[in-house]
Amino acid sequence: MNYQEPTAKDRPPLTALPPSSQETSEDTPWPLSHFSGKLRAHIDRVTPTWVEGQLVEFNLRNGTAWMTLRDLEQEISFQAVAWRNVASGLADKGLEPGSRVVALVKPSLWEKSGRLSLVTQRMEPVGLGDLLARIERMKQQLAAEGLFRPERKKPLPVLPRSIGVITGRNSDAKKDILRNVTARWAAAHFEIREVATQGQMAPIEVTAALEQLEALDHVDVIVIARGGGSLEEVILPFSDERLVRAVAAARTPVVSAIGHEADRPLLDEVADVRASTPTGSAKLLVPDETLERETIGSARTRMSQGLERMLSGEAEWLQAVRSRPVMAQPEAMISVRAEDLLRLRRRALVSAQTRLDRARDWVEATRSQITALSPQSTLDRGYAVVQHQRRIVRHAGELQPGAEVHVKVASGEFTADVTTTTEENRQ
Repeated sequence: MNYQEPTAKDRPPLTALPPSSQETSEDTPWPLSHFSGKLRAHIDRVTPTWVEGQLVEFNLRNGTAWMTLRDLEQEISFQAVAWRNVASGLADKGLEPGSRVVALVKPSLWEKSGRLSLVTQRMEPVGLGDLLARIERMKQQLAAEGLFRPERKKPLPVLPRSIGVITGRNSDAKKDILRNVTARWAAAHFEIREVATQGQMAPIEVTAALEQLEALDHVDVIVIARGGGSLEEVILPFSDERLVRAVAAARTPVVSAIGHEADRPLLDEVADVRASTPTGSAKLLVPDETLERETIGSARTRMSQGLERMLSGEAEWLQAVRSRPVMAQPEAMISVRAEDLLRLRRRALVSAQTRLDRARDWVEATRSQITALSPQSTLDRGYAVVQHQRRIVRHAGELQPGAEVHVKVASGEFTADVTTTTEENRQ
């Protein structure tokens, strides 16, 4: 059985086709014309858009302008067309191949060839004044975001281990930096990245070199340098927004050394330190070795003199201390204390003896008083104590003749019988 190509009558009607691309399959495909129509309808819904690029081709044929627009940085190109009503005014604007332009375009699909082109509704050349005005607007926007604030600036290291240098290939700026930095500090070490410093690729290459140097731990500072040049060569590449944001995000301090005094690129605003020229950046990157050695020598001299003065003063003080009596005859202090101790001991003994004598005299006096008042003293004077039936007899009337009494005298005692009693009448 031979295979036969399907004819138009064998194909399903359009109403039977899958309504969306997701529903197509090997058995239910879209005809290419149907796909082209769908694609064109989708493209036609894109609103006109302002784009910027470089005009690399510009041909006027029969009142229609056939052009090619290329991206300013990448290898991306589009065919563009301007119909008679638009093309008539393009030549008067001085547009020619190589011009930088902005254009209001709307994509359009030519179904027969499947070619996509940009239908140009307006096109304007971008002059230097327009670029500077755009940079000024971007400067205000970045300033509002705080990218230029002084508190964001990082201090430069006193003596960097390695200096990252981003500059043009075999440029005078690189030679100036290496020569002047080495003259100031002979042991300086460099990490050099040579890139384009003008043209459309300059911001991309400078940003890439910055990222490379940022990844190196031993790089303590990065300088982006370029010598003098025209306003367009100096200001435009180093005012690129991506480069400015990359410098703002860098952890390593960045020095901008763009040699253009009249106008400053945005790199100068966002960099941590600005040098007016590549040569001037050497003073910021490393100290002057000769000056530092002189400073160290002067400091050592002042330290030595100060130390000598301090030692001399301490020696004089020590001599004065040693010449004092207490240091010349240290035993004198002990002798004085020994004499004081002996004197105190004597005073203590005298005081104790005096108190003891007074106590002895008091005891003797008290004993004499007690002895004088005792019953024995009365007996010693010739008196006697008479007791009858163990009671002291005080009145003679208490006894009867013949009563037995007990008599106690000064020395001894005896018993007696009462023969008579006489009662004494006391008035």
